[in-house]
Amino acid sequence: MDAVPGTRADLSESPSSPPTTLPRRVHAGYALGSLATGAFGTVPGLVLLPYLTDTLGVAAGLAALLVLLPKAWDVLVNPVAGRISDRTRSRWGARRPYLLGGGLGLAVLFAAIFAAPFRPGPAAAGYVALAFLLAATAFAFFQVPYVAMPAELTDDYTERTRLMTWRVAVLALAILVSGALAPVVVGAGGDGVVGHRWLGLFVAVLIAVGAVGAFLGTRSAPTGTVVASEPSLRAQLAVAAANRPFRLLLICFVVQAAGIATVLAGVNYFAEHVLRDPRTGATLLFGCFVGPALLVMPLWSRAGARLGKPRAFTVASLIFAGGALALAAAPVLPAPVVYLVVAAIGCGYAGQQVFGLAMLPDCIGYDTARTGRRQAGVFTGVWTAGETFGLALGPGIYGLVLQLSGYVSSSTGQAAAQSGTARAGVLVGFTVLPALLVGLALLTMRGYDLTPERLATASDANPHPQPTHPG
Repeated sequence: MDAVPGTRADLSESPSSPPTTLPRRVHAGYALGSLATGAFGTVPGLVLLPYLTDTLGVAAGLAALLVLLPKAWDVLVNPVAGRISDRTRSRWGARRPYLLGGGLGLAVLFAAIFAAPFRPGPAAAGYVALAFLLAATAFAFFQVPYVAMPAELTDDYTERTRLMTWRVAVLALAILVSGALAPVVVGAGGDGVVGHRWLGLFVAVLIAVGAVGAFLGTRSAPTGTVVASEPSLRAQLAVAAANRPFRLLLICFVVQAAGIATVLAGVNYFAEHVLRDPRTGATLLFGCFVGPALLVMPLWSRAGARLGKPRAFTVASLIFAGGALALAAAPVLPAPVVYLVVAAIGCGYAGQQVFGLAMLPDCIGYDTARTGRRQAGVFTGVWTAGETFGLALGPGIYGLVLQLSGYVSSSTGQAAAQSGTARAGVLVGFTVLPALLVGLALLTMRGYDLTPERLATASDANPHPQPTHPG
């Protein structure tokens, strides 16, 4: 595997265009990578903040920074990973080497996050931040090439939705397995530091299975044409900014990712201090959130065909926001009603992911048709950087809400008793805040107008995109 020197390079992996319809084994193989993205996207957001506040005794405000800053680092690293994968030549294609190397590196580093070689205190907190930073870097080199692949696997508008439906179904399964079982693994391992070590190993295995599965499952897939065309991060950002549909979709998705991440960050706190069920509440919440999402995937696919992707995305977002806002009444609702509302939120989340991820390769395809360049890594590098930052911002915001509401940290492995104000902070951060973030983000999508007809018109105007050669 060699990085190609020079500013611009033609990295065509196949002289012919990829087929319109992909084999089922490629759908399934590609989707397996979501075991890795789902586990890493879920478990730190779910567990890391309470691990710092209730096991290592870190103040909520400082814990929020320790969770936010390493992931914010990806804003710089992800575009770099995109450029590097664009410029890679190998017998496995431009993207697949990073599925294996980045994925296995991520698995090892994830286990290291919870290894806890130091006693609770500043050294332990610093170690977690450093290990999380390294894991986030490895994740960038897995995620960016992985997300770039659909735009190169097929040029067909509808086939991309099918590919994303498979991916999001596995993503939902990964969230269910990793998120719902995380509290169970910690409890079975003895809670506290020891229980979290077992959690680190458990999730590391999931990540490794997803990385190897995606690498092997896409071995027969078309690699498309990959062109690295931008020599600097500034130029890369300029390319992304010039694509208006991509820019609008990215802003919306990043803000919504922050809202979704506040829900993830608050699950354990909500189960402990609102539902008063610290042992099984978090697992039940995750089961109700993700289980229905798996069932409604086919319905969302049909809704997209009937309504169009942007309108279906809006409907899904409103379901999420409305459910989260209704959950603010949780202290006076029976527990079964609370879980039903969470299930509705999960259905909205499934649609958000399906259509957001299906519109991304459309934006990339539109840029290719408009400019004559294939540079999926540029867009997916910026996209994953933004999404990762949003997912990191959620726990940071939630931790700040806890700090402002007077949340008391603990180093015993068990949550301390909290005041009424602190419990109110737990509730608002889990319900009202994500509802506002997800709902208001839709305002950015009012100008999104990338329809199949507009995409086809752009493609007809430039039917044979050409790589940009060194100049």
